[in-house]
Amino acid sequence: MYTAFDVARFIIWYSKKKNYSISNLKLQKILYFIQADYIANKSKKCFSDVIEAWDLGPVVASIYDIYKIYGSAEIPIDGCEGIIKEIKLPDQIRIGEMVDKCSKYSASKLVSITHGQEPWKGAYKRYANNEITPQAIRSYFAKA
Repeated sequence: MYTAFDVARFIIWYSKKKNYSISNLKLQKILYFIQADYIANKSKKCFSDVIEAWDLGPVVASIYDIYKIYGSAEIPIDGCEGIIKEIKLPDQIRIGEMVDKCSKYSASKLVSITHGQEPWKGAYKRYANNEITPQAIRSYFAKA
């Protein structure tokens, strides 16, 4: 299992390599979908950090705090180049495939998608930042 920071750095590196747009908001949604993929299809978490239900969808608070300085702008690749050594090749491929899928959508479209899904809807309470549990993710995405 990785940390969300390692996975986030890989997502940023991969997105830049593929010329995909990557803002903090989009990064948050991609982290969520990667975690959902691992939980539903591999029966394990990709990263250990908690995902919370915020106003704009699922968020890993520690990652939000690191990249919030960029606002809605592109996150630069600085500091992400060495991440290739930290993520195992099969995981690089799996994570990359999810980034490819999500890159087709704007950040606001990804927010809309997550707002329509039960894991976020079930956990969301305004100003509460409740956890979106792995069980809720598994239950929803195992059916999808």
